[in-house]
Amino acid sequence: MRIGIGYDIHRFNRKPPLKLGGVTIPFDRGLSGHSDADVLLHALADALFGAIAAPDIGEQFPPGQARTRNMNSRLFVKAALAQVAKAGWRIGNVDTVIIADAPKLSLYKAKIAGAISRLLGVPSSCVGIKAKTTEGFEPKEGGIAAQAVVLLLPAKKKMRKL
Repeated sequence: MRIGIGYDIHRFNRKPPLKLGGVTIPFDRGLSGHSDADVLLHALADALFGAIAAPDIGEQFPPGQARTRNMNSRLFVKAALAQVAKAGWRIGNVDTVIIADAPKLSLYKAKIAGAISRLLGVPSSCVGIKAKTTEGFEPKEGGIAAQAVVLLLPAKKKMRKL
């Protein structure tokens, strides 16, 4: 068994769209970042990288490089998944927390869980999505933070034909 944790935070500093977990959320502001700034997928990718002791997202996809400009964050997660599989692991479950005062996310949690489960190739029952407010602490309404934890299990071994 391996466990990884990821964290990311981005400021509101651009026009929509706002993407969380690969889902476009209707809101009047978007998050600032070199890629598409999907803070939840960034945290998830780092959790996957961390579980196999691989370099983090910033090392593997350095900001400021032309190849990562406006990149879809699903590609970061796909790269992490490929490394997880190559290392001989598979996802057991994922648990996440989105920390945001705005927008309200309760109506989107199931859609986000579905998008992440499809991206990871696991049942939606293996993906937890929680949304919390800051209760007045940072980033308040200035941005969104996210945390992700993943549990990896040994990959199933293929049975040899006799």
